[in-house]
Amino acid sequence: MQRTYKTRSYGVGQSRCMSEQPIRFDTKIAVLLREDLEPWQRLNVTAFLVSGLGTAVPEVIGEPYADADDVAYLPMFRQPVLVLEGTKETLTAAHARVLSRALPRAAFTSDLFTTGNDRDNRAAVRAVLTGELDLVGLAVYGPKNAVDKVMKGARMHP
Repeated sequence: MQRTYKTRSYGVGQSRCMSEQPIRFDTKIAVLLREDLEPWQRLNVTAFLVSGLGTAVPEVIGEPYADADDVAYLPMFRQPVLVLEGTKETLTAAHARVLSRALPRAAFTSDLFTTGNDRDNRAAVRAVLTGELDLVGLAVYGPKNAVDKVMKGARMHP
């Protein structure tokens, strides 16, 4: 598929590349954070959660980037990531719904704030039964309708 782009000027030295037709996605990437997290925890949890989606669901990753000097940059998600927040109960309900729909997901528990590496993170999650996980974050990817149903009751992150 060939895309046609037009450049719109936004001031001195600023431009933005836009396609002729807006790109619409029939899928959604969403992250749900527990509302009582500290700001640094919200950022940390979000980064960890979306890294899992990027490795397990390769179609969410776009093409590599390059600037005008041909300096290469890593590819990123091909679509926006919706970040939501909710109560512990909202997170628990979303977790049950995502499991029932078998959507690709990543989970972050409160125990992971006390570990310092991937091995210990995996051991901390493995030690707790599914229904007893103290979830502080959940990332989900899938069809828009399914993701919206999973995230029911959550609100946009401020």
